[in-house]
Amino acid sequence: MPIRWRLTALFALLCAAALVVVSLVGYGVYVRDQYLATDRVLSLSARHVAAGVQTAGRSHVLEAAPGSVREGGVQVVLRLYDAHGRLLARSPGTSHIPATDPAAPLATRARPAYHAPAPLTRLARTPQPPEGSAYGTLTLNGERWRRYVIRLDRNGVAGRYVEALTPLARLDQASAQLARTLTLLTLASVLLVAGLGWTLVGLALRPVARLTQAAREIARSRDLSRRVPHTGAHDEIGRLGGTFNDMLDSLEGAVRSQQRFVADASHELRVPLTVLRGNLELLRRHPALAAHERGEIVQETEREAARLSRLVSDLLLLARVDADLELNLRALDLRAVALEAFRDARLLAQGQILRFEDGPPLWVRGDADRLKQLLLILLDNAIKFTPAPGTVGVVLRLEGEQVQLEVQDHGVGIREDEQPLVFERFFRGEAARAQEGGSGLGLAIARWIVQQHRGDISLRSRPGEGTVVTVRLPALETVSPATAEAAAG
Repeated sequence: MPIRWRLTALFALLCAAALVVVSLVGYGVYVRDQYLATDRVLSLSARHVAAGVQTAGRSHVLEAAPGSVREGGVQVVLRLYDAHGRLLARSPGTSHIPATDPAAPLATRARPAYHAPAPLTRLARTPQPPEGSAYGTLTLNGERWRRYVIRLDRNGVAGRYVEALTPLARLDQASAQLARTLTLLTLASVLLVAGLGWTLVGLALRPVARLTQAAREIARSRDLSRRVPHTGAHDEIGRLGGTFNDMLDSLEGAVRSQQRFVADASHELRVPLTVLRGNLELLRRHPALAAHERGEIVQETEREAARLSRLVSDLLLLARVDADLELNLRALDLRAVALEAFRDARLLAQGQILRFEDGPPLWVRGDADRLKQLLLILLDNAIKFTPAPGTVGVVLRLEGEQVQLEVQDHGVGIREDEQPLVFERFFRGEAARAQEGGSGLGLAIARWIVQQHRGDISLRSRPGEGTVVTVRLPALETVSPATAEAAAG
């Protein structure tokens, strides 16, 4: 079911519920007050008659009944009965109204005069008449009447009865008409709100429709350079459009990065493959080459095969990085890992002087294999770009809550405009392009390893003076003896 239909239905239901509650409460309060006002008129009229009968034996109100007969029908009828229920006197002009049993209301408590269609009025407290009086509702000549009876006791013995009656036809009709009017108004209001809700929801969802259409067109054309038009309003729809455009920016950047990665990887793979194919073709065409020439070709082939193997290994690692590869982190002594990598890196030196600034154990939470790989990448780069007999140093120290690792060299350095790009995949600066065997993936892998250890990596360099690469990792405050013993083992 479309959201426009759901929201419209929700608005209509909420409006209907509110209108029904308001209508019921308003109708019930109004009807109750009208019928209670009728009861008060009857009570007041009957008490005037009772007061006259008790003090003077007769009532001028009953005999004259001024205003008891009004245009359009009887308003109030007053009657006097003896102790046996015989009619003694009544308002003039009311002889056509049958006599009643005046004692009946006193025997049974009467219900309120208002109808059951006003259920909320039943929750209200109805005033109770004094002792010796009661209200009642009866049917005379086919219509409802409301009456109020007062028993006039004399020396504790029931005497005469005073009765006041009034017809309820007009009030019943008015109540029914009010109920019909409120019902029609409620239905009309619900329909009006539903129509307005349908229109307003359509206007509110119009940006969503444009967003949906734009997304459909982008998916069909696969043109990630397109953007969703929006007014820039600071509401939910505006933020949704902005977020969608941000997502498209991210996707476009990711696709371009992937395309660049594929192109660079293809280029890097093509070079060693071309060399391998050329050497093999040369050996096939000239099987009678001299031994030293054949040896040179085989050595070059082995170098390119090793380079190709390293490149494929780095590409596989980066593919796993893009697939959110997670490392197995545990407490370890970074000094021991760095020392092991330093010993391996000495085999790569070709006249360079390697120095390691030793110190106490420095504990971090990390992956020993990846941290060793990080150190070897940094040391390999430092050795590669430091002419002999230059110096390459490794410094480890504790800086606040971080362990700081520095790899320092006195090599050719990196140009200032190239420094922000050195951690990008396949980037090779001017000095790197002059070297053989590099792929431009080492520092990208190094940055990923540092990020996986919740650390950061940076460098500072000056051409002709050397480079310092700094790695900062969160330090562990305390290490249990068992952990330290296991790491040492």
